[in-house]
Amino acid sequence: MTIGVIEIKITDTISFLLLPLIYSLVMGLTLYLAKPFKYIGPEQSKVAEGVMVLIIGVLIAKLAISSGQSIEIIFKVGPALVLQLFGDLGTLIALPVALLLGFRREVIGMASSICREPNLGVIIDRYGFNSPEARGVLAIFVIGSMIGTPYISFLSSISVSLIPLHPYAYAMASGIGSASMNAAALVPLVHMHPAMATQIEAFAGCSNILSFCLGIYMCMFISLPIAEKLYAWLSPIIGKGDAHIDDDQALDKINDEDDDSSDGLSIGKLKRWGALLFAFSLIVAIGNVIGYHTSIVDSIIGMAIISLITITGMALERVCPVHIQSIIFISIIGLIVSIPGFPTADFVARYVSQVELTTICTAFLAYVGIAIGKDWNEFKRIGWKGVIVSVIVISGTYLCSATIAHLTLTVTGMI
Repeated sequence: MTIGVIEIKITDTISFLLLPLIYSLVMGLTLYLAKPFKYIGPEQSKVAEGVMVLIIGVLIAKLAISSGQSIEIIFKVGPALVLQLFGDLGTLIALPVALLLGFRREVIGMASSICREPNLGVIIDRYGFNSPEARGVLAIFVIGSMIGTPYISFLSSISVSLIPLHPYAYAMASGIGSASMNAAALVPLVHMHPAMATQIEAFAGCSNILSFCLGIYMCMFISLPIAEKLYAWLSPIIGKGDAHIDDDQALDKINDEDDDSSDGLSIGKLKRWGALLFAFSLIVAIGNVIGYHTSIVDSIIGMAIISLITITGMALERVCPVHIQSIIFISIIGLIVSIPGFPTADFVARYVSQVELTTICTAFLAYVGIAIGKDWNEFKRIGWKGVIVSVIVISGTYLCSATIAHLTLTVTGMI
């Protein structure tokens, strides 16, 4: 957070952003891989994997609270902004391509979403950190973080020039739930249509809020199940060899190993969760002070609220007679307690708004970097093929969202 955002200008309309969350991931990975550094190894990597389960809950809670705070905007922005969210399904175009390139169950993580922080959390929570699906989403996350910002800026420039869709539609499409990609896609659009700058920025901002708040639910309930079905259908046809049979067996093994919901709930477990979240909250609070100059007291109170929601959701998963993932409980609780008019809404909004999502993600990705160190050879295997899949994932969601937004704006008579 101390380093901050570094912008590298490529042209007047294309720039490359280096973000704090990338620094933390790279530093975490470097500390694991650096041979002279003896303090971080396989044991610490395994601990990092366990901690990530809790931190994913923190991330989901923050997003759910943002959803509740923005519920009125969600109902007011109109059908075009809402329907263009289904453009996220455009990422599924990458699934058959990834299969043809030789990937196996990694394609489910790669192609079920734009692979940003919330989607990463959903995949890890659903399949476990050691799963091929998690390797897939992490690979696209890392590659997308490196090339996504400059690529979507280039894609926006080319698309606006070649494809006759309304600028408002492109503005909505730029709101894919990533602040850096949102800004990068907007720069060439505003440059080409300066007279519409205010409207374009407004549509892009609302769209990004919606994607930020609802994109995780699109992934959980729509795109991820579709990706599973597509994989089951296409893998025997275009997948290489009989890999899909082995992958199904591997998935069963992963589920058996990683699903600890049957462990039940104990006082000891609650204490461990509380201790880990307390330490993580301090890290985030300090990061907020350094990066955003917020009050450390307000940040700690905000993180305490988020941590309480996270622990409650984790506990409910283990006591509920029907198996429901903790992220669903966390999402529902966070949404309810922050809806305007609910007794806790003002208090929750006041303090949680002091906790920057970027700071949470930056701390989270430091753990990710340490955890993926032991699987580094698996990530290297993804290589240039992952770049191809990343480009298709970004292009698919951007162009599909723009097309849906344009059609909806036309049908509703807004253009």
